Amino acid sequence: MRRLLYAVLLVSTAAIAYEILLMRMLSIVQWHHFAWMVISLALLGYGASGTAIAVGRRWLEPRFEEAFAASAFLFSVTMVVCWVLAQRVPFNALEVVWERRQLLLLGGMYLLFMVPFFFAAACIGLVFTFRGGMAGRVYLFDLLGAGAGALLVIAQLFAVRPSQALVLQSALALCAASIGPRRPAQRLVALTWAAALVAALPTGLLEPRLSEFKSLSRTLQIVDSRVVVERSSPLGLVTVVQSPRVPFRHAPGLSIATQHLPPEQLAVFRDGDGMSVISRWNGNAAPPAYLGDMTSALPYHLLNSPRVLVLGAGTGSDVLQALYHSASTVDAVELDPQMTRLARKPYADFSGGLFDRPEVRLHIGEARGFAARSRGRYDLVQIGLLDSFAVSGSGVQALNENYLYTVEAMREYLRLLEPGGVLAVTRWLKIPPRDSLKLVNTIARALRANGVAEPGARLAVIRGWNTVTLLVKNGPMDDSDIVAVKDFASRRSFDTVYYPSMPPDRANRYNRLDSPWFHEGVQALLGPGAREFERRYKFNIQAATDERPYFFNFFRWPVFFEALALRGRGGAALVEWGYLVPAATLVQAVLAGFLLILLPLLLARRRWPGGMGRRAGGYFFLLGLAFLFVEIAFIQKFTLFLSHPLYAVAVVLAGFLVFAGAGSGLSGLLAQKAAVMGRSPVHIAVAGIVVISLAYVLFLPSLFAAWIGFTDVARAGLSLLLIAPLALFMGMPFPLGLKQLAGKGPAFIPWAWGINGFASIISAALATLLAIEFGFTAVLLLALVFYVGAALLAPRL
Repeated sequence: MRRLLYAVLLVSTAAIAYEILLMRMLSIVQWHHFAWMVISLALLGYGASGTAIAVGRRWLEPRFEEAFAASAFLFSVTMVVCWVLAQRVPFNALEVVWERRQLLLLGGMYLLFMVPFFFAAACIGLVFTFRGGMAGRVYLFDLLGAGAGALLVIAQLFAVRPSQALVLQSALALCAASIGPRRPAQRLVALTWAAALVAALPTGLLEPRLSEFKSLSRTLQIVDSRVVVERSSPLGLVTVVQSPRVPFRHAPGLSIATQHLPPEQLAVFRDGDGMSVISRWNGNAAPPAYLGDMTSALPYHLLNSPRVLVLGAGTGSDVLQALYHSASTVDAVELDPQMTRLARKPYADFSGGLFDRPEVRLHIGEARGFAARSRGRYDLVQIGLLDSFAVSGSGVQALNENYLYTVEAMREYLRLLEPGGVLAVTRWLKIPPRDSLKLVNTIARALRANGVAEPGARLAVIRGWNTVTLLVKNGPMDDSDIVAVKDFASRRSFDTVYYPSMPPDRANRYNRLDSPWFHEGVQALLGPGAREFERRYKFNIQAATDERPYFFNFFRWPVFFEALALRGRGGAALVEWGYLVPAATLVQAVLAGFLLILLPLLLARRRWPGGMGRRAGGYFFLLGLAFLFVEIAFIQKFTLFLSHPLYAVAVVLAGFLVFAGAGSGLSGLLAQKAAVMGRSPVHIAVAGIVVISLAYVLFLPSLFAAWIGFTDVARAGLSLLLIAPLALFMGMPFPLGLKQLAGKGPAFIPWAWGINGFASIISAALATLLAIEFGFTAVLLLALVFYVGAALLAPRL
């Protein structure tokens, strides 16, 4: 039995590691928000496996060890084969809105990626079904393995490329397959597969193939362009491209009236998108003059030799701009050390040793964490463009939790300003106006929260042909500030969008639009009718908050149906299609879950006491919804605290799975204590879940604010400690229910497995949509309602 438990451990480790790895690889191939599709399809595989075991129970029982070994082997094979096949599906996420075929291709990818998880779950389900007496220990090893896999894959991604990590997960599953009878033919097949894995690595067959619509793919179509450096980590795949024949001229917001060209540049991409550049500079002469003709240069015309904080330094363009304007000191903050290392090594000479200059201090860390722990004060806090125009305009970021642009973040940045200091934010220009108006709305709310009665007295906004720059002063704008804004804009043919007491005829002079939409929108948001304007506007421009940090989500269903009706005339281009991915995933999950899980179960012969099916089915269905609702809410909430979505997924999953596994192991002890007290153990467990969750709702924001400045390792450890008590109780209801079924209706156990899986695949996408619409707290409170509902059904199992 011990070997069986170790095999379960290996399969679970490989499964969760593969799930997180798939998120990372799909972020490279497509975009970040496909992560939630991965969670859903993984759970579909788990649910479908329960159904398959229920239908084939009689045939499988006498062949248990062979079936386990075969499932583990097929898990090892399919995680590689399905990845290779899925990369050949011609799916284009940008066409989802107007080409129905893309939804079918998305469904095909969904089902293809589900297959490995089906075989992984079959291993666990077989043990639960045919070794039900050891359910508690199996659940413990299952969750311990899954938690270990979540942390293991992050460590692997620091050491090896994603394709190599894929081979390592496949090897883990192959080791688990050794639990079965070791016949010569099986050994030969296993050795052949192991050799094939090793042989595939140098061929590039397993390497992620970027979407042809990503910026890197298009850039590499330029004549003579080539990749010169490529580095990988959990934070992203960083690629440096050189284009000697068609030089890069990347200068977002550059004036059409400029007389200065950017120097030679190297393009840098993260996960194939979000292009930034390293500009050639010898470090001795003055920095390139084009840096003074961008909209982002505006704040330097209100300040003299400022102390500057650059949030999101990247490869150093904003730092170079600060040096051009004679900044006395520059604190540069960057999350991904790979980006800044490029400007130090191997391109220190190319960049003029930008980050090693005495007036520049480099800080590796997340912007919010740095701001929280900083005790310094600055004349200028600058947030530059951290994404590409293509990414911003396509809607791919709609599901990205972005804590850089929330009300709470703006309040934190404003706290860092000296009296008279300036916060400057530059965004891409979109027509019709969206994120520029959402930014104004967010900052206005932050100022009001700080006690500023008239936010408009502190703001100035200008726009060029492709960027908008917004200034917030720590104090009212005076006449000299307004003169500086007007003079800077007119000399460079930029349009003034807003400054205090600006007459309407000053707007829309150079980069002319059909109407001064930007000026009118900002005026409306700063006026008495702001709430009504926000409500009636075609796009979602509500202020982003830490509770709903989806700054780039502008989606509104009424506009979607209007745009869909006009898609033949270009209306589909106005849809933020990224929001539609979880919506489409939810529909696919319901259909696939019904066809692969519920329908076969409904057609199968049932052998359990009358009435048990409804009660037990409802119990395990509610548990599936509740567990994933809590997990998804915590992943999204901990993204702020842990600095990156992948870190949040790994740490939160590891915490919940490991400690839920420990809770499973303790569930038998709880049942004994509850019997002595004459109480239901499920009721006790659910009461613990409710009390701890409500405490977290009240205290987590304060704890995060107090601890966000700690190191990455410290924050990961604190996250696990915070998750532990809640996860312990959450790990108990499922094995307690299985234990009751093992005694009263063992034939229902595969059904319980399948129904729980069906609920889980729905909840992954549903929880994401609900979090976007109503916030994390609403998702967590709804999960508690589900847990209470399950507790009411428990005594009648």
